[in-house]
Amino acid sequence: MAIINGDSFPYLIFFFLWLISGFLLKYHFKKPIKPILHLPPSPPSLPFIGHLHHLGRVGFKCFHNLATKHGPLLSLHLGSLPLLVVSSASYAAEIFKTNDLTFSNKPKTPFDEGLLFQNFGFISAPYGDYWRFMKKLCVTELLGTGMIERSRSVRGEELQGFLQKMVEKACKNENVDLENELMKLMNNIICRMVMSTRCSEEEDEAQRCKELVEGSMELAGKMAVAYFLGPLKKVGCWVFRKQLKEIPRQIDELLEKILKEHEERAKRDGGEGEGKDLMDILLKVYQDKDAEFQISRNHMKAFFVDLFIAGTHTSADSTHWVMALLINHPNVFNKLRGEIESVVGKNRLVEESDIPNLHYLQAIVKETLRLYPLGPFIPRVSCEDCKIGGFDIPKETLVLINLYSIMRDPEIWDNPDEFKPERFLVSHKETNRQNHLLGYVPFGGGRRMCPGSHLALTIIHITVASMVQCFDWKVPGEDGDGDGGKVNMEAKSGVIMSMAHPIVCLPVVRYNPFAA
Repeated sequence: MAIINGDSFPYLIFFFLWLISGFLLKYHFKKPIKPILHLPPSPPSLPFIGHLHHLGRVGFKCFHNLATKHGPLLSLHLGSLPLLVVSSASYAAEIFKTNDLTFSNKPKTPFDEGLLFQNFGFISAPYGDYWRFMKKLCVTELLGTGMIERSRSVRGEELQGFLQKMVEKACKNENVDLENELMKLMNNIICRMVMSTRCSEEEDEAQRCKELVEGSMELAGKMAVAYFLGPLKKVGCWVFRKQLKEIPRQIDELLEKILKEHEERAKRDGGEGEGKDLMDILLKVYQDKDAEFQISRNHMKAFFVDLFIAGTHTSADSTHWVMALLINHPNVFNKLRGEIESVVGKNRLVEESDIPNLHYLQAIVKETLRLYPLGPFIPRVSCEDCKIGGFDIPKETLVLINLYSIMRDPEIWDNPDEFKPERFLVSHKETNRQNHLLGYVPFGGGRRMCPGSHLALTIIHITVASMVQCFDWKVPGEDGDGDGGKVNMEAKSGVIMSMAHPIVCLPVVRYNPFAA
């Protein structure tokens, strides 16, 4: 065995260094080099929780404050979740127009984990054949002009029932909870349009469906919290495992029962009966073997759940906000009543056909949706790498388009926090300028813009017009007696912008449409 002498030792060290360097260089060149990305600015963050410490109870106000302080395009981390927040009209235009296809997908939600028919829902469905087919069906059949016209009598009957109840409350000098009453009205309208039954009847199918959907929404909110903690979301699935199994099963059984009832009725009528609802129309598409896309029963059930979620709370909450603003601005309230009387007269109830001539009413609703959008955020996810505002946006980045900040942008709107409906009565040129800049986007934009906006506005317009025409609404003062009180405009936390303090007021009859 040879012995290494002092003269050869430096050569041995050199040999081992050369060998190790060779391995390191080989490994380095084999490993792909990640490009340096030019990401949007990011506020200070903390380990593990990221930027969660910047958020509070009312999320949209926190994001609005962050945008005001740090800029309209922000890169955040909510726990393990990377997020891009877009808070200006110009950047929103790059998403809704320039890169519309890139941002055509919605992010995954707790519903995608099997809470409600997995990913069969239309609202959260991936952009593809099914989504395109359902969007076309919504525009032409389910939520199109024809269906809205055919269901006009349904809305009229339900609205008259609502007004009749308000007259009875007024005669008894009883206060009403407007949020609760508006929710019942919208539930009844949606239930009758979907399945020809009312939600207010005792122990009926529609009421049970409403309760189950609300239960699933509450559960989804709990599950969403776990999503911020990455792998720990499995803990949430374990904690709520019983509800995650039971609620979808009950909804599935109930909707299957209602679908079978509609199928049996169609067989009796030969499919030609009058008064078809949305369930009848969708069943006909389901049975059409030549349809562009073969939908399943789960697709139908998920679509009905979408309608309950999107069609009820949003219309009720928006109407609630409109009435709050009108009560707090009596001059606007009286000006609107004057417009209604000039168009309708004083001897009949306002009708949907009057709405196109009630320009101030439309301006009031637009201004309310600008200040209090149905959903303060529009979620999207990028399906490929792209650039926004010159910054790199990697594939699969979750994006929140901050409608609350966009529609209060002082560069677009004068005195953006003021309730001023007259701003929507300006010249068409000015209105088009604002729309072009995407400064007014309460229903989102691009190909995934809400397809039910026409129906929602129809319901909100006629409800507000009827309430203003028929009643004064007296809010108790600070001492709890008399009137002259103001409505608290604080918003509560949640995905949908709702009022934290529902309006409790006394209706005083101004015009009774039921008087002999």
